[in-house]
Amino acid sequence: MNDDEELFAPRDADFGPQEPGLDDLSEDDELSDEDLEITAENVDQFADDSVRLYLREIGKIPLLSNEEETDLAYRIVKGEKKAKDKMVEANMRLVVSIAKRYSGRGLDFLDLIQEGNTGLLRAVEKFDPDKGFKFSTYATWWIRQAITR
Repeated sequence: MNDDEELFAPRDADFGPQEPGLDDLSEDDELSDEDLEITAENVDQFADDSVRLYLREIGKIPLLSNEEETDLAYRIVKGEKKAKDKMVEANMRLVVSIAKRYSGRGLDFLDLIQEGNTGLLRAVEKFDPDKGFKFSTYATWWIRQAITR
């Protein structure tokens, strides 16, 4: 094969994670309220000052009820930016909880959180409330994909 043929030869493209199917999502991915709780004890084991400050700030943001989550999801589908921002803010603790599971594997904890936040943003953009899943179940898949890529 010459250089031109090699350049245009079909390749198995990997365009990153695809949206999760029903088999990829499970209620086992649900995190308890204890998993999402940010306390001084579990902050100190992961954090330097900047991370500690971030964790304290997101700890002040209230969690959403099921009704609030559903309402926000439908408003996001309609294109409402404020609803999207609120959904992201209310789920940043989920990112931290998942990032904790991947700490100690060579990446800085703050980097894990940043990658997880990109997954959270993707989940907020792609979430379909009509499919019957809780947002946190759906978002967990996207957050893990972002952290592990």
